[in-house]
Order: sequence, then C-alpha cells, then structure tokens
Amino acid sequence: MKRALRAYKEVLRLVRRLPPETRPYYAKYARENFVNYRDLDDSTSLDELLHRAYAHSTWVLNKYSVDESAGEKLKAICSK
Repeated sequence: MKRALRAYKEVLRLVRRLPPETRPYYAKYARENFVNYRDLDDSTSLDELLHRAYAHSTWVLNKYSVDESAGEKLKAICSK
C-alpha cells in the first residue's frame, strides 16, 4: 500500500509539470485509477498496475513535451 501511495504522490507531482489547462483532467484521472484499485491484495497485480501507471505517465509527459527524465523517481518506485 505504501508503494502505491508513493507512486500516486509522484504522479501528482508530474501532473504539475503539464500545461495548466490539462492538470485538472490528469489529476482526476490519476485519482480515479488509484482509488479503483485501492483494495488490491495481489502483489503481482500491483506490480503490473504500477508498471502501467509509469508507462502511461511517460506517454503523457511525451505528449506535452515534458522531459521524460522527470519520471525517473516514478520509475524507481514502480520498478521495485
């Protein structure tokens, strides 16, 4: 659970790097996805979800031309 919360916190930090008009959408999208899976107990499924969170985050960063290296901390959290 702690790892998922750290990932969520880092995703919200990355959202702040996006253009101001897109931040509410992506913050809401992240919250909905993390809330939907908050009762997940299987560590394998959690690893897969965190990997998807990282992949989607880097896709969004690239879409808005934000340096992908901004997601390095999230990558470290999700790849443990």
